[in-house]
Amino acid sequence: MASFKKSFESLKGTSHSVAKGVTDTAVQAAQEAVQQVADSSKDTINTAAQEASRQTQAVIGKAADKATDTIKEFGQKMEPK
Repeated sequence: MASFKKSFESLKGTSHSVAKGVTDTAVQAAQEAVQQVADSSKDTINTAAQEASRQTQAVIGKAADKATDTIKEFGQKMEPK
């Protein structure tokens, strides 16, 4: 009976070690997956911000050109004939 109990305790210890190893591996894999998603999101956000900035600069440039044209037209209308 003592031998059976000793074997059972050994099996229980081994099972616990295996379960802990599996859990540790799963946690590490989850952490790596989260980090990859975070890195990917960071790249995506950075790219989107750069594109938004480029488009904003283009719109500002067009608005400035339009304002310049409007001022020129106004100036020409105000010139005495």
